[in-house]
Order: sequence, then C-alpha cells, then structure tokens
Amino acid sequence: MPGGRLTQQDRQRIAAGLADGLSYAEIARRLGRPTSTISREVARNGGPGGYRPQQAHRATAQRAQRGTPAPPRAAGVPGGTMEEEIIELAVRSGMPKMTARVHVDLLLSEDGRRTAAELTHRLKVSPASVSVAANFLVQQGYVRRERDPQRRRDIYVVDDDAWYHSIVISSRQTLESAQAAMAAAETLGPDTPVGQRLAKVGTFLERVVGDMMESADRWRTLLA
Repeated sequence: MPGGRLTQQDRQRIAAGLADGLSYAEIARRLGRPTSTISREVARNGGPGGYRPQQAHRATAQRAQRGTPAPPRAAGVPGGTMEEEIIELAVRSGMPKMTARVHVDLLLSEDGRRTAAELTHRLKVSPASVSVAANFLVQQGYVRRERDPQRRRDIYVVDDDAWYHSIVISSRQTLESAQAAMAAAETLGPDTPVGQRLAKVGTFLERVVGDMMESADRWRTLLA
C-alpha cells in the first residue's frame, strides 16, 4: 500500500471520485490508501461539496511549513472550527477534554500518526497530560500504539479498524456489567423484587450487546 503524503495527482483523483459520487472507502481503495486518510483530507479541505484539489494541495503545503493545522470552520458554530466542534461532541459524550483533544488531533492528521512529543508540542500541554490521554485512547481501542525501535519512541496511530475495536471493547465492558447483574439476581433470588429488576437489566444489556456486535461485524467491511 502506498505510503507518505498525498500528491497533487492523488487529490485530483479524490475530487474526481467525489464528483462521481463514490464513497470514501471506494476512493481509498482506488488510491491504495486507508479510508481515514481520504475522510480526513476531505474534511480538512472544504468537505464533499467544497473540495478543490489544487487549493487542498496548497493549503496542506502551507500547514506543513507552519507546522500547525488549519481546520475548516464548523457549520453552525460561530467562530468555531470543525476540530472544536468534534472535541465538544466528544466531551458531551463523556470523554475528558484533554483526551478528546488528543483524539481529534490524531483524527485530523494527514496520516493518522503522531508521536507523544508531536502531540505535546501541537497541543501545548505537558507530556504527562498527553500520556494519560493517549493511554486511555489505547485502552478503549480508539488508538493503537506502535514502537519506533530506531528512535526509541512511541507512535500513536488512528486507523480505520480502530472504530471496530472500540465497539468491541465497549461491548465487552457492557457484557461484563450484564453478567454481573444476572449473577447478583441469581444470588438475591429471581423471585425477589431486586432480583427481578437486576435480571431484566442484565438480559436487556446482553441482548443489546449481541445486536451491536452483530451489526459491527456485518458492517466492518465498510472500514476496509
């Protein structure tokens, strides 16, 4: 699979694919790139309806020279950027803000890869803050950690399959809660009010997790 940054020709093919109504996954397949690379590229440069390959190429070169990203402004958020909107949504869902900032910075990076030092520099926070946030993301399956043996440093990576693994981890944790509830119901007695309530909760969670995993397995091919 080709690596490195997107070329101007790659961006022209992305624009052509968008004009033809192709999905990000299909465009990525034709370019031999991860789907996340295509989705980030389009999101950073005007969205599906406003993507212009030459402008995107110039903007990327300018961001590389400055060393800072320039995400597009988010629709409906006065003065806000797409990055800020995604962070806010993650925080509303319960993710700590620093963790959300690290996650979004990785999501919007061109190749989905950052070292701890890069994250520290870009977000202007302490190495300890980045370490705590990145470790949480790894534990939850949102990010994976790779080791660079030559430079002895960790690299944090967001890839397409991370979304599947995060669902698997979340489902496993919910299933453990369901099993604990049903075990407690059995201990307290299935005929007692508390036992009946816990049994209902456990059964509900177990069924929901089953449906969720079945759906995740069925649609996993969209991430390929």
